[in-house]
Amino acid sequence: MADSVLVRSAVLGASAGARSLTPLARLALRKRGWIRVAAGAAALGEMVFDKSAKAPSRLKPAPLAGRVVLGAIAGAAYARRRGAGMVGPAAVAGLTAGAASFAGARWRAYAARHDFAVPGAVAEDAAAVALAWASSRD
Repeated sequence: MADSVLVRSAVLGASAGARSLTPLARLALRKRGWIRVAAGAAALGEMVFDKSAKAPSRLKPAPLAGRVVLGAIAGAAYARRRGAGMVGPAAVAGLTAGAASFAGARWRAYAARHDFAVPGAVAEDAAAVALAWASSRD
């Protein structure tokens, strides 16, 4: 079970590297009430804001740290839900979120250079959702 938790935590971290709130929104689907709604609204808002010219680079220190921390939180939350230790999954998810942030920045630069910046961003949204969904299925 521990290997499965680590792998799934890494995939949640990759999702956080693309869209920091998406894995937490996915995990919040199991909750009731306002947390579920707030997490979903925050993730959707992040997806919309990401397409804005005002969105900062994900590689600046604060946004990068946020992605790493939120990825680690998602990994720890998933591990807790599965009854596993949280430190390893949190570390794996945080590191994966950092790596995925760099990979996503390269993808977005490539998409912008080839005149498909918005479709590239939407594809990244879809990848973040797919990763979060697949990693936390029970």
